[in-house]
Amino acid sequence: MSQQRQIDRRGFLSVTAATAGGIWLSGGHQLQASASEFPSTDHFWYRLQPAGPYIDSQRDHKAFGFSEGTVFLSEDNGRTWPHRLAFPEAEQITFSHILRNGNVVFATRQQIFVSADNLKTHQPVAVKDAGGAEYRPHKPQNPECPGWYFHPLSGVNSWEVNGVEMLVWGNYCNVRGGAAPINIYYSTDGGQTVKIAYAFGQNPHYRDNGGPGGGATGTLLGDADNPVICRHIHCVMYNPTEDAFYACTGDRDQPEGRECHWLRGTYDAKKDKWGWKVVVSGPSNSRYKSGGINFADGKLYWVADANGPLPHDRGIFRCDPADLADPAAHTLLFNPEYESANMIIQDGVILASHYATASPYSTGYIISPDMGKTWAQYDLEGFGKRSPVRFNEKNSEGWFRADLRSGWIDRAEVMFIKPKKG
Repeated sequence: MSQQRQIDRRGFLSVTAATAGGIWLSGGHQLQASASEFPSTDHFWYRLQPAGPYIDSQRDHKAFGFSEGTVFLSEDNGRTWPHRLAFPEAEQITFSHILRNGNVVFATRQQIFVSADNLKTHQPVAVKDAGGAEYRPHKPQNPECPGWYFHPLSGVNSWEVNGVEMLVWGNYCNVRGGAAPINIYYSTDGGQTVKIAYAFGQNPHYRDNGGPGGGATGTLLGDADNPVICRHIHCVMYNPTEDAFYACTGDRDQPEGRECHWLRGTYDAKKDKWGWKVVVSGPSNSRYKSGGINFADGKLYWVADANGPLPHDRGIFRCDPADLADPAAHTLLFNPEYESANMIIQDGVILASHYATASPYSTGYIISPDMGKTWAQYDLEGFGKRSPVRFNEKNSEGWFRADLRSGWIDRAEVMFIKPKKG
């Protein structure tokens, strides 16, 4: 099933202004617009965020945002922003997460911070390597391109693991902001301490040469003792059935080896030690060049952004986790035909997106309201060439949040999606 809906951008903004105008205005008190007042497809309502701070993350009724020189915290899904803190590097924020205990973890390109008091104060967080030593970012050749050390592509980054909320994520880097080493990070104490769970090897194709994505010359970055290389991490996800984490990486086939890997990791809380194994490595034109990892009912779900010569091994797949390395045991649920590596599953709804630069869709969404039994695709053309990434779980009013990236990685707007079922 493929459907498209065209909407004029000016018309959309006039609708949202009429229904949601003034939601953020300081001191204003507006009635909440019902979902039915927003533009919609057959499967979901959608809206841009209201005027105000860039909403970078959400959890339940809370939202974290930023604007020039200030970070903000809302307790009513972004209508008002009573908590704010001066932060000169606000527009350099590449990651944020609201933890269950209320702590807000946010990061610029090379530094992590945590606030445990609703942004009254914040503290820098020292990162430690797997051995417990302090981990320091490299000195960049170009101060304007220090590297995206902490920027993820996924929007679900914490889970309750044996009674403790763990924050675990990997950096999507070596595209913008300068070259960076590729790491999986974790915290078990509310963001007060961040450590490296896994460090990838030194990729000679993404050295710090002073450019936005690195290159074949310059400073090598990463773990010199690890032969496993990649360009960046697409997704890290926890499977409670196995009590294990899965991570997938990109991007290319290099003379030194493939960059597309799936890793499985287990964490020993008593010893504070990780055990990681590469489950499978695949070529760039395979289902293993992917992202959007999810687990539901003990099954593993993911979406592939394979690219290269035809035929493309793409689609949204499902399998038992133990069968990941065996393509014959995979079920192809839906093939959107174009590249996608962002997907979220919640309350029986599967929501994924197209990459604007690799698809004829301008702002494309893929949705199943029934765990893959039926599917639809929509192109919200009025927003221009946008790639929805970093899907946050639904807030207390049922809205998913996503970054709209200009092209495929540059930050543009924030969109909210509310399924009509689920």
